[in-house]
Amino acid sequence: MSDTRAQRILLVDDEEAIQKLLTYPLEQDGYEIVQARDGEEALEKFRQEKFDLVVLDIMLPGISGIDVCREIRAESTVPIIMLTAKSEEIDKVLGLEIGADDYITKPFSIREFRSRVKAQLRRVHMTQLPGDVSREVMEVERLRIDFLKRNVFVDGEKVDLTYKEFELLKTLVSHPGRVFDRGSLLQLVWGDADFRDPRTVDVHIRHLREKLEPDPHDPEYIFTVRGAGYKFRDV
Repeated sequence: MSDTRAQRILLVDDEEAIQKLLTYPLEQDGYEIVQARDGEEALEKFRQEKFDLVVLDIMLPGISGIDVCREIRAESTVPIIMLTAKSEEIDKVLGLEIGADDYITKPFSIREFRSRVKAQLRRVHMTQLPGDVSREVMEVERLRIDFLKRNVFVDGEKVDLTYKEFELLKTLVSHPGRVFDRGSLLQLVWGDADFRDPRTVDVHIRHLREKLEPDPHDPEYIFTVRGAGYKFRDV
């Protein structure tokens, strides 16, 4: 018998109005919503129950949303969408660097919010490792990737990748030789392409090359296919 349980979302925000505003449309979409009002309560509920997605306000009393995100990401790959009333770029960068999957600034439309939620839940099913790289470790010349521990080494030295950089690398490595256009990578790694600048992919590819390639301008692993997109070398 198939699993027909509703997908469960942990909604973390200290504002009652935001809780009500977001809970109703999510429940209308068929999700089960569990609410938390601060960081401590969020971590307690997350560790006691199973969730398919976390929606997390960055400004929380006590433990901040950034610290909650960091702790959740240290023990789980559950999708995380961060909410904030701030629009400063540093907040966005910090949230994504510590492992948030998406970021949305208040005020936002309910339509956009629902789209982001659906995209992250859909992405989970789209990015399962295929059989050829489901093994724990993959090595390509100087490059070693530990998929289960999410570690990457170049010439034996550990390289620090952000959460999204690793997800992008994993997607490309999972299909060596296959060309992905920017839209496909946005769908697979970020969950959707509707509200995103395609240059997001270019920036992350550049960062990966700077960290992994001996010469980022003459790559050995991640190639640009002019007019088509990007691919990882055939292995």
